[in-house]
Amino acid sequence: MLENQNLLTVAYIVASAFFILSLSGLSNPETSRRGNLFGIIGMSIAFVATAVFKVDSYGILIAVIVPAVIIGAVLAARVAMTSMPELVAILHSFVGLAAVLVGIGSYLKHEKFPSVAERNIHEIEIFIGVFIGALTFTGSIIAFGKLRAIISSKPLMLPARHFLNLIMILVCVYLGYLFINNPNGMTPLLIMTGIASVLGIHLVAAIGGGDMPVVVSMLNSYSGWAAAAAGFMLSNDLLIVTGALVGSSGAILSAIMCKAMNRSFISVIAGGFGSTGGSSPSSTEQPEGEVTPISVEETVHLLTESRSVIIVPGYGMAVAQAQHAVAEITKLLRKRGIEVRFGIHPVAGRLPGHMNVLLAEAKVPYDIVLEMDEINEDFPETDVALIIGANDTVNPAALDDPNSPIAGMPVLEVWKATFSIVMKRGMASGYAGVENPLFFRENNRMLFGDAKKNVDAILVALSEKNGK
Repeated sequence: MLENQNLLTVAYIVASAFFILSLSGLSNPETSRRGNLFGIIGMSIAFVATAVFKVDSYGILIAVIVPAVIIGAVLAARVAMTSMPELVAILHSFVGLAAVLVGIGSYLKHEKFPSVAERNIHEIEIFIGVFIGALTFTGSIIAFGKLRAIISSKPLMLPARHFLNLIMILVCVYLGYLFINNPNGMTPLLIMTGIASVLGIHLVAAIGGGDMPVVVSMLNSYSGWAAAAAGFMLSNDLLIVTGALVGSSGAILSAIMCKAMNRSFISVIAGGFGSTGGSSPSSTEQPEGEVTPISVEETVHLLTESRSVIIVPGYGMAVAQAQHAVAEITKLLRKRGIEVRFGIHPVAGRLPGHMNVLLAEAKVPYDIVLEMDEINEDFPETDVALIIGANDTVNPAALDDPNSPIAGMPVLEVWKATFSIVMKRGMASGYAGVENPLFFRENNRMLFGDAKKNVDAILVALSEKNGK
């Protein structure tokens, strides 16, 4: 028995090492495939070791795992890249729900402890784990609904919302006291679970849709801490380590994104992120000026006559699945001696790194894909900034209009290029619901229509110009 426990411990240490290597690999696009492979190896070792040394009956385990594996494989194979943010959000909710069920199950087990102190510590672990799990569960469902457009992307601005959040947290703390000091603590545990669920709904509902990428990142952190709490409840060292890795890395990513967006990290946790710093979209001044449309032929002429082009992709490119054609356009322009680079905003798309993944999928060279901070100062020396499906991340109102809901958010300053060309279906506002004055600037041109069709047409015209 002791030998089995030692082997299990060694396997968990090896799996933890692979998880750390996985996170290290995922930090860079060039090593991301290797990072994924390390993660798969680590999880395989953890699963096999747990199944061999910790499971007595395989019937229930197989009955549960086999359907889950089939469902997960089918969903992963069928989901489009544009729907990946929703999938991630709903998977976070499963982790939260698992933590809640593990906590309640652990309490119902009625374990014997050698001392009152050890029992209290275990019950604190249960209470915190269920609290984080319930908050993550409902918060992730709301995030899924907003990303899926089932729920309005507008923030829910209840009166005294921060005070309401504080009251709910204080009530949960009091229920924690009752839970630890009550021989039958199931009632306060269940009441707290309900309150934490409402808190999760309110925290995420108060966040505007334009800030969902940061919310998804933060929920990822919550799911990690929920997993770590489940590890404490189950006395599983590997679950504690992996949960802490996910929780801390998610929090660090959220902090980085908040810094890039000039937002307060605390406001993410407190709710209402993205809803301060300006009035509602309807109350801000409407942009003035005339829109200048442009044709595909004129766009191709501007591109081929340029020395420097910066392409700014957004969620519209992802929806249109235009990344492969964009990659081909990039190759043709570079063959003509034109410098082509990509400018990526930290929250472009609906998920951190969304655009980077799409461009990597299309085999765009990593060295020409630059972050906002790296490329923003180059727009004044750029001939054409080609914006494909981006909106809020190129909105000058963020810098010029203190009353804008996105005031203070750093954006890609595409209007400083000699010409900016925006590919868009129409004049609708972006996901944040904010009008974009860029469309009315004198040096901006609007290429209306489906992004995929326009990009394909540009590719055909460029190919003809290149003699293909």
